[in-house]
Amino acid sequence: MPQSLPSPSLVTAHPLIPTSVPSDPALETLRQQHQLILNSIGEGVYGLDIQGNVTFVNPAAAKMIDWPIPELIGQPMHAVLHHSHPNGSHYPREICPIYAAFRDGKVYRVTNEVFWRRDGTSFPVEYISTPIHDEHDQLIGAVVTFRDITQRQWAESVLKQTNEVLESKVRERTAELVQVNQQLQELSELKSRFVAMVCHEFRNPLNNISLSISSLDRYDYQLTAGQKSEYLAGITENVERMTEMIDDILVIGKIDARRIEVKSAELDLVPFCQALVAEVQSMTPHHVVVLNCRHRQLVTAMDIQLLRSILTNILQNAIRYSPDNGVIQFKVSRRKAFITFQISDQGMGVPPEDRSLIFDPFYRGKNVSNVPGTGLGLSIVKQFVELLQGTITLNSQIGIGTTFAVRLPCA
Repeated sequence: MPQSLPSPSLVTAHPLIPTSVPSDPALETLRQQHQLILNSIGEGVYGLDIQGNVTFVNPAAAKMIDWPIPELIGQPMHAVLHHSHPNGSHYPREICPIYAAFRDGKVYRVTNEVFWRRDGTSFPVEYISTPIHDEHDQLIGAVVTFRDITQRQWAESVLKQTNEVLESKVRERTAELVQVNQQLQELSELKSRFVAMVCHEFRNPLNNISLSISSLDRYDYQLTAGQKSEYLAGITENVERMTEMIDDILVIGKIDARRIEVKSAELDLVPFCQALVAEVQSMTPHHVVVLNCRHRQLVTAMDIQLLRSILTNILQNAIRYSPDNGVIQFKVSRRKAFITFQISDQGMGVPPEDRSLIFDPFYRGKNVSNVPGTGLGLSIVKQFVELLQGTITLNSQIGIGTTFAVRLPCA
């Protein structure tokens, strides 16, 4: 950008009415009034002749671009303050809206350009270029009014950032409310399933207990000792079933309250799994549980109680949903830093639509309505597996069987 301009060869003042006009008191008064108006306007105002040279400049305009008024008169204003785009590239005069005003006689309003100061810095402006006509309606130039919009752009930027922050907070808050609402709906559904499960699962053993007690009371003298023992065994079995359900519910509560701590201890998984299979097998004479492990020793550090609960639940599930004389395969293997426990049955399988929900509390598959259960076992298993920083996966085919694979890190 030029740092100085050639000495003007035209008028060195900046009146609206040329000084060559014959003296007339009324006209002089009008000229002075116009001059006062121009000088008092806070916006920049300058006039151009048909060639685009400056005919007048008000003080506000000169101050904004840091040029003395006398040095501007008669100079091509485009070269002074509009010679470049905001990125510094050349701005051809031929496409400048200011000069278009006195070529086609239209008013041009621009809100996204910059003007340049004498020191080579720029500032954002909005401007209006209005054509000037003489008494014969001939185009003789244009008047340009502009303002520095730096502060406005700053305020708009701050406002935009504030709005973006507010919108972000609103989105976050909305997401939180949606999540809370979803959790409330899930809790409501969970409560409904819990009530239904309790009513159903507790009613049957309570009815059995009540019937057994009634029979013992009514037919005391007619029952043999063996028959009485069967009734008492049935009562004991139903009490144990209810106790297990209560224990499962309490475990879920402890997990939700984060009151279960992982306590690792050194453990050889081979004898541990052998003992577990023997224990489970002793309670199910109508099924066969087969342990498959190629290792003689698998020593690691693990929480024994949590592991026992995980494997026992899955093995009991496999037995519960398998036909009599079914074979349960229990495979234990180690690969790198992980132990995998794989339990497969030959049972009814899990329907595809139930697989994503099978680990939810109180949820039971649609095809197990005749098989007793609370829908808590697998939920407890999954949460225990996660406490041990492991994963559990399910692979199932209807009528063929189901395989659960538990993968746990080992020391």
